[in-house]
Amino acid sequence: MPLHRRMPKRGFTNIFRQEFNIVNLESWAELGETTITPDVLRKAGVIKSKHPLKVLGDGELTVALSVFAHKFPIGSGKITKAGGKFEVL
Repeated sequence: MPLHRRMPKRGFTNIFRQEFNIVNLESWAELGETTITPDVLRKAGVIKSKHPLKVLGDGELTVALSVFAHKFPIGSGKITKAGGKFEVL
């Protein structure tokens, strides 16, 4: 029996997987911008690739920001609590 048939099969590769640039709220404090878009984050060096942007809720916001991204956590309460707004691209 050939070697490739004797070896066990492992794992699964999902061909429909979509990769995201993941950004937390804590990295926006030092940017000094009021409107956050993927282009602004690329120019600042926070994200490197052209994948869609996903915002996570780690950190605190003290200023009102307008955030434009492809995915947000359920509710996005920290952005609205700080007086800002969010919009899905």
